[in-house]
Amino acid sequence: SQTKKQPNAGILSAEMMVAARPKFDEFLRYAKVELTPPLPADFQKLKKTAELTAKSSKKGGDCNEGGGKKSGLGEMKVADAWLNFLVGVEVVSWFFMGEVIGRRHLVGYKV
Repeated sequence: SQTKKQPNAGILSAEMMVAARPKFDEFLRYAKVELTPPLPADFQKLKKTAELTAKSSKKGGDCNEGGGKKSGLGEMKVADAWLNFLVGVEVVSWFFMGEVIGRRHLVGYKV
């Protein structure tokens, strides 16, 4: 009978490390940028944006403080409202499609 020589586990793990190193380096490069905690300056920007949004929603006006055209709910066109509704339906549909894919079952969880 013909027997195949099994590769050594040490050799396989070394080959896997060499193959995975470029992807791991790329992950680390993005992680340094994307996974850093927010800075205090980021919180100041967030506070200012939240204040402008709250002020705009109370006045029913524009967030730009420039006194531009009003853009409240009362000024929305039917076509824009319909488009916003359809976008919302699409987002909800994709969420439920992801749930079905994640469960790998159409109805309910397998208990």
